[in-house]
Amino acid sequence: MHIGIAGNIGSGKTTLTRMLAARYGWTPKYESVTFNPYLEDYYKDIPRWSYNLETYFLAQRFKDVLEIAKSKDVIIQDRTLFEGVHIFVANNYAQGNLSKRDYETYMDLFNVMMSMVKIPDLLIYLKSSVPHLVARIQKRGRDYEQGMSLEYLKGLNDRYERWIAEYPGKVLTVEADKLDFENRPDDFAKITDQLDAEMFGLFPPEK
Repeated sequence: MHIGIAGNIGSGKTTLTRMLAARYGWTPKYESVTFNPYLEDYYKDIPRWSYNLETYFLAQRFKDVLEIAKSKDVIIQDRTLFEGVHIFVANNYAQGNLSKRDYETYMDLFNVMMSMVKIPDLLIYLKSSVPHLVARIQKRGRDYEQGMSLEYLKGLNDRYERWIAEYPGKVLTVEADKLDFENRPDDFAKITDQLDAEMFGLFPPEK
């Protein structure tokens, strides 16, 4: 079974992935950030490094999806292949950070991959406002994220909303602004209660 956690930069995906993996005994699959060879360069010069960064992420996420498909474990994934394409790549193209040539090449590669993968069994969407995202980004203090513009974050948020509205699979939306699930057990319990109900609906017990 494959559960994906979706949400904008700073929404709490990695934290929730870790906590749910520990709570349910699931296997976590984290996004490659610490060892990404393009990330710091990307935030210094987004138009120059967008294609390199997005292609790197696509390759890593595609390998993750293939591994997940072979696993018999319940895998919970911090960001999916699909939002990488439909949110971040689409946003960079719309803002002129990717050329038409690079975008079309990227999408050709993605469409080939799509013939070999499927969407997660359940998607958990951490819905966050831009002020909430900014506060969390400042708190975690990654140097390369501090110069991120509000326009960039808002563009991503708008695309998340449209993508979730049209998403073809099962979605559990969590209003992240209202919760501090890392520090308040009651807030975390609100998420797990929703998740238990959703999981039961997806997978009723055998008779």
